[in-house]
Amino acid sequence: MIEGNPEGILPEENVKHGWRVEIWDITKVVITSILIVLPIRYFIVQPFIVRGASMEPNFEDRQYLIVDEASYYFREPERGETIIFHYPRDPRQYFIKRIIGLPGDIVQLTGGAVRIINKEYEQGFTLQESYLMPPDRPTRPDMRTTLGEDEYFVLGDNRDASSDSRVWGILPRKLIVGRAFFRVLPPKRFGFMPDYSVSY
Repeated sequence: MIEGNPEGILPEENVKHGWRVEIWDITKVVITSILIVLPIRYFIVQPFIVRGASMEPNFEDRQYLIVDEASYYFREPERGETIIFHYPRDPRQYFIKRIIGLPGDIVQLTGGAVRIINKEYEQGFTLQESYLMPPDRPTRPDMRTTLGEDEYFVLGDNRDASSDSRVWGILPRKLIVGRAFFRVLPPKRFGFMPDYSVSY
């Protein structure tokens, strides 16, 4: 009970002060949350929803992924990684594909197989793509592409239903957003992406 106030009622100015303190506390929480969330959302990770069948069976239509945008600030994209990027012919669109060819590679599609020729493997090697279903699924048509600096060759896992580097050409490094590293939906496939390293 407040002395001189037998009803225990707070003076009006104290009530107003209490509300101001509460509003300021809420404001601080909101500002702090924004300062934490926005950098994470725009520079570290972002959500991505798969559209279409081009990456089946590994990534299906409407799957909800988290994209790691931070890793490529510290290292270059690697062969076999699944990336999200701006479509070269319309940068407003986002595509998801797998990296097959790296800068300096010669990518040769022949007889249904993918061969890579570079300084390290001058005679070339055939990719063993365990992520394809079946693993020996042919890649067509026959073609040969030489990649320059900061250029990548990407393919969809569902080779017969994918618009990729076979159709629209090389992918410039500057258009890569990040790599798919965590699957949120569907719940039965919740978790980190499996390591689909390309063996040679």
